[in-house]
Amino acid sequence: GPFNDLVLGFHQVAKYYYYPGWQEPGPNLELIINQDAFNELPKDLQAMLRNASLAVNNDVLSEYTARNNQALKELVEVHQVQVRRLPDDVLAALKVISDEKVQALVGDDPLNQRIFDSYQAYRRSVMDYNELSERAFHNARAKLEGYEP
Repeated sequence: GPFNDLVLGFHQVAKYYYYPGWQEPGPNLELIINQDAFNELPKDLQAMLRNASLAVNNDVLSEYTARNNQALKELVEVHQVQVRRLPDDVLAALKVISDEKVQALVGDDPLNQRIFDSYQAYRRSVMDYNELSERAFHNARAKLEGYEP
């Protein structure tokens, strides 16, 4: 996002900021633990690890939300970076390429396929509600505040 782009100095070599970010919708962290080792932990330590992981993820998401907003403003106002939307045909081409790359990573591995299928099923299941909740909320607020979505 804009915060990392600003810190890395991308504005010194690129005067255009294109959105939406196709490759990464937002910062998410992961904690990878051997399942057998995790299961051997006492239940209270398992709960502590789960809760600490969730707390850190929420903190990072909140921090990046705030810092990305500030950084984008600085990129535009101080460094004269122009914000531009990626054209629909570019987004469509990125989707095709992304799908091909993901399928290559999934390959013939049954575990990879199971993980991918689970991810896709979850994504499809939340998109319907997202239309009625977060997307609708943001679009309505933007319109009322004078920012047409």
